[in-house]
Amino acid sequence: MRNDIAVNPIAGACGAEIDGVDLSQPMDDGTFQTVERALLDHQVIFFRNQTLTPEQQKAFGRRFGELRVSDQYQPIDGHPEILEIVKEPDATGIVGNLWHCDESFMERPALGSILYMIECPDYGGDTMFANQYAAYEALSPSMQEMLSSLRAVYSDGTLGQRNKGRSMKVHRDADKRPSYEAVHPVVRTHPQTGRKCLFVHRPYTIRFDGMTEAESAPLLEYLYAHASRPEFTCRFRWDVGSVAFWDNRCAQHYALNDYTGVRRYGHRITIVGDVPH
Repeated sequence: MRNDIAVNPIAGACGAEIDGVDLSQPMDDGTFQTVERALLDHQVIFFRNQTLTPEQQKAFGRRFGELRVSDQYQPIDGHPEILEIVKEPDATGIVGNLWHCDESFMERPALGSILYMIECPDYGGDTMFANQYAAYEALSPSMQEMLSSLRAVYSDGTLGQRNKGRSMKVHRDADKRPSYEAVHPVVRTHPQTGRKCLFVHRPYTIRFDGMTEAESAPLLEYLYAHASRPEFTCRFRWDVGSVAFWDNRCAQHYALNDYTGVRRYGHRITIVGDVPH
């Protein structure tokens, strides 16, 4: 662990900015341990004033695990692991403008995602994050017990429709592939911290396993609203050169679409996680 790195929380629920780390440089074990500890403690961590090449961003991500290659969106040239997260000035929609966890519809959902901001508005376009440990712990013991016995079905079947109006470049044949679908626990145990957290979110959780969508909807709607209560959240204002790294296993995020006429552009990599338990 490094004593010369500052970890500064930005809210009471989650989120911390880290000073004293240059992500463009190879990361020694002490720095890695400090950064990983901050991620586990705060669910999302932020770095400012970074200048990263695609190779440097991937090298940072690979310290945490295997990188995902998307078959939905086109990557940047020469780097299949890096997606362009972009909203052009004339676009109406953006990717991620609802509370969600990345890739929960995969058998091995994302461990985390790392977004490096290259262009952004002077104001607007913030991202919010919600602590799902806190969401689970705020439930009554009876609700916790009931949810712990449930599994849910997750699907990306609505993704094609939601891509309309976005600037993201979709693979030519993406709409021809079958939808991904997976079944995971509604309450998952984080593999590193051992803490329990809520793991349901719009739009990927479509129903409880063994129930119809209509039967599942009332409880899911309650959980969606509960999971994003203001007291569980933090909000990050982007600058050029900012990096956010969020733990998809225990945090949801929401990209705000509150700006028009300007470009917002970044590079994102996603780290493959384990099968949830």
